[in-house]
Amino acid sequence: MQPENINQKEDEMIQAEFERLLDDYRKTPHRQKVELITQAFEFAKAAHAGIRRRSGEPYIMHPLAVARIVVGEIGLGSTSICAALLHDVVEDTDYTVEDIEARFGHKIASIVDGLTKISGGVFGQQASLQAENFRKLLLTMSEDVRVVLIKIADRLHNMRTLQAQPPEKQYKIAGETQYIYAPLAHRLGLFPIKTELEDLSFKYEHPDTYRDISLKLSKVREDQMQIFEQFAAPIRDKLEMMGYTFDIHARIKSVYSIWKKMTTKHVPFEEVYDLLAVRIIFDPKMDISEKDQCWMIYSALTEMYKPHPERIRDWISTPKANGYEALHVTVMGNEGQWIEVQIRTRRMHEIAEKGLAAHWRYKTGMEDDETELDKWIRTIRETLQNPSPNAIDFLDTFKLNLFADEVFVFTPQGDIKTMPQGATVLDFAYLLHSELGEHCIGAKVNHRLQPLNYQLCGGDQVEILTSHTQHPTLQWLEWLTTAKAQDKVKKYLKKQGVLSDEIAEVEMDRKTELAAKQKNITLTDDNINVLYHLAPCCHPIPGDEVLAYRDDSGRIMVHKIDCPEAKLQKTHYGKGLIAVTWDTAGANTYAQTIKLEGIDKIGVVIQMLYTITESFHINITDIHVTAKDGLFSGTLELQVHGVMELDTLFRQLGNIKEIKNIERVN
Repeated sequence: MQPENINQKEDEMIQAEFERLLDDYRKTPHRQKVELITQAFEFAKAAHAGIRRRSGEPYIMHPLAVARIVVGEIGLGSTSICAALLHDVVEDTDYTVEDIEARFGHKIASIVDGLTKISGGVFGQQASLQAENFRKLLLTMSEDVRVVLIKIADRLHNMRTLQAQPPEKQYKIAGETQYIYAPLAHRLGLFPIKTELEDLSFKYEHPDTYRDISLKLSKVREDQMQIFEQFAAPIRDKLEMMGYTFDIHARIKSVYSIWKKMTTKHVPFEEVYDLLAVRIIFDPKMDISEKDQCWMIYSALTEMYKPHPERIRDWISTPKANGYEALHVTVMGNEGQWIEVQIRTRRMHEIAEKGLAAHWRYKTGMEDDETELDKWIRTIRETLQNPSPNAIDFLDTFKLNLFADEVFVFTPQGDIKTMPQGATVLDFAYLLHSELGEHCIGAKVNHRLQPLNYQLCGGDQVEILTSHTQHPTLQWLEWLTTAKAQDKVKKYLKKQGVLSDEIAEVEMDRKTELAAKQKNITLTDDNINVLYHLAPCCHPIPGDEVLAYRDDSGRIMVHKIDCPEAKLQKTHYGKGLIAVTWDTAGANTYAQTIKLEGIDKIGVVIQMLYTITESFHINITDIHVTAKDGLFSGTLELQVHGVMELDTLFRQLGNIKEIKNIERVN
């Protein structure tokens, strides 16, 4: 084909993609500014003329794809579409932010400027500098969250086309996506994008496992859809009788979430029973509150199917921090399969799918209309006002409490406060006021006295107790999970001259240094916890898929590959990671905590303990079992030799018919 024919064909392809973008835009309720979008497209097309992506296609196809995600999958308008089309112009061409501002105005230029600051990813060759750029992004986000929404769209398209990158870059970008962008998408309410980012990251980090699970999932998909149709038929009839206009959809678990269930519960694919979930989306009637109607549909559903007593999630009375509202209930289907049903109105569904963009559309503008999501965005600026000097440390603490799952805690006056999961009494004291935190000696949690490091649970009512003689100590840093509280304590300790003296780097052991240089280690019974240390955050045991790196004190730390800390190290250091293999003979045992749930029946605990101690000769170092409403729940700390022994034990315990759930707890 002649060059002129190639150029003509590419021009037609580019124009067709732009027309699809305009079609997507015209379907939205946004005020139509087609002329402005066309100008941005023509400007970007000319700026990127002659430039190609690694895949070989014209570069302008990437900004067009990002713009289509911005409008079609996130629901943003003309300003964001223009910024998406222009987002790489300043980085990749001779044009400046001032040129963009002169042509398209201050708002579009400021968004492009924010996107330019972190082009290429959060972590580049200079990790500290890139983390500093991420801090700048978050500052911009607290003023205009569209910057980070467009960045997420940019990352999604890069992940969708990651096959064009070399393997080492695929691994690094996938790790960064899993660590930063998937949780950020989740926090901003973009659940479909979060799910796709997780799946794509998993595809490049574990390609063989991804293919295996995908193949198995494709084989059972048809059966799952048949189960759905049988399950949904009576629900459709009932909702029609109730006079509702509605949609009812099946949702199959993603590959990544299936893998997480398999590894957490130590079960094969065939024993992951909750592959199917059902979503009811209805148009509410005008004369009844949305909340009441969700509960009316819940009542109708549970008349047909028996609900699981411990699997009801009311995200309507108290929405999630990302604005998510829905009523979740798990019921027993006709095939003896537990099926989660999500009940939500059309408004709730749009917020669940498109997060912030939809959330803003439904705001009334009233001052008391502020949601937990608004409060979360407000806290970003507060967190960034006095960040830690080390940019990487800042990023760690930022992710620690702003990306965490939340629990809802009550003050003695009944006010609801949102805390990250794992937050302590001390975190809560600092959340209420720095003065309370600094003098906190404990709390009354549900009218019972609890220490500073007591971890709060959803629904706890907390009354902080103080003493003027109490002051922060070094140990407090071990008990705090929120960035704001940690920063306050560090500042206090520095003023006292404690922190720099106590937290000093230790000399690296000569043997450890030598091992680190080799970049490949074998874990044996003799060198574990001598030369190489098993991370206390994820408790890896022989047989786990693991990686290692050298920490700030010079020790080589071994983590499970799916540990959040390991994901962080992949984004920070990339090539500095150390390959790890196990070669243990079973001379040592390792502490592992397992959780069991099932039907409470006389003798079931005795049978369970007999299996562990007599059949497997495994030592139990701690046990806690409770029973309520015919069900039991227990946690046991065991001393095991490795994954193989644990898997065999799980299968044997699974043969006890009263035991319905077994999982490994980090």
